[in-house]
Amino acid sequence: MSDVARLAGVSIKTVSRVVNDEPGVHPDTAERVLAAIARLGFRRNIGALNLRRGSSTGTIGLVLEDVANPFYSGLTRAAEEVARRFGRQVLTGSSDEDPDRERELSLEFCARRVDGLIVVPAGQQHAHLMPEIASGTPVVFVDRPPGDVVVDTVLVDNVAGAAGAVAHLARHGHRRIAFLGDAPAIFTAAERLRGFREGLATAGLHHDERLVAMGPHTTSGVADALRGMLAGPAPATALITGNNRITVAALRALAGARARPALVGFDDFELADLLDPPVSVVASDPGVLGRAAAELLFARLDGDDSPPRRIVLPVRLVPRGSGEV
Repeated sequence: MSDVARLAGVSIKTVSRVVNDEPGVHPDTAERVLAAIARLGFRRNIGALNLRRGSSTGTIGLVLEDVANPFYSGLTRAAEEVARRFGRQVLTGSSDEDPDRERELSLEFCARRVDGLIVVPAGQQHAHLMPEIASGTPVVFVDRPPGDVVVDTVLVDNVAGAAGAVAHLARHGHRRIAFLGDAPAIFTAAERLRGFREGLATAGLHHDERLVAMGPHTTSGVADALRGMLAGPAPATALITGNNRITVAALRALAGARARPALVGFDDFELADLLDPPVSVVASDPGVLGRAAAELLFARLDGDDSPPRRIVLPVRLVPRGSGEV
């Protein structure tokens, strides 16, 4: 600021007024100050300013499983839109399904004094957040619940979605329905497997463990699992995949096959409707999920002190004729 003041021929106080958009500065003087700022490349240290004022840092933290996953990209974009409405920026990081990395990111964001935290949990232990919560930092868990703390949580109805996929395939005459899911320790994977089993029971279909393979999955692992499910005297005629990445891996494994089993994937993905045949999906809107979590967080920042909420958002089946008939 001293350099700007010297170059513009004004006082440091005048520079401060211009930078902070305060009244009382002549337009010609303000123009000289802004020209000096541009020439010198001056930037305000907003973090230092907020610390001095004792106000918010203007940021929230968002811990995801993987920001490269299109599902979480949509969630992030929605959270950013809400944050922008409240004058905040979003800091994001990927845990890669590693509980230690999730803990490290959460505490790093808190150390940077974020105003609040949204977490897609990778693990079940979250007592490390209790000191932050007790000191007034609101935390919202999204997509999966925390294991050992009671805080705001926003989920989707995984059980109903998987059960609905089974019912849809059963209505089209399928009796041998397979399921490819993620690691059963992951909440969403376990819930979708539960929904699959409930759907079979409701439809009066036999549950054959040989038609179930849980992850984590590699592309080659998916191919191996499918070979077993689609071979033998009573092969699967339909397949439910537990998330968008498994769906894509299954499509790669089935590419070039003479016939593809009926397929319903959990989570929509880009170009699913343009494949031949297109892919039917159980769709949950990541934008709605991210928006609900962010709005809940900002309600807490605005003084909402009601008991922790658990919001479960509905999913919808999008039938596209991917072998159902």
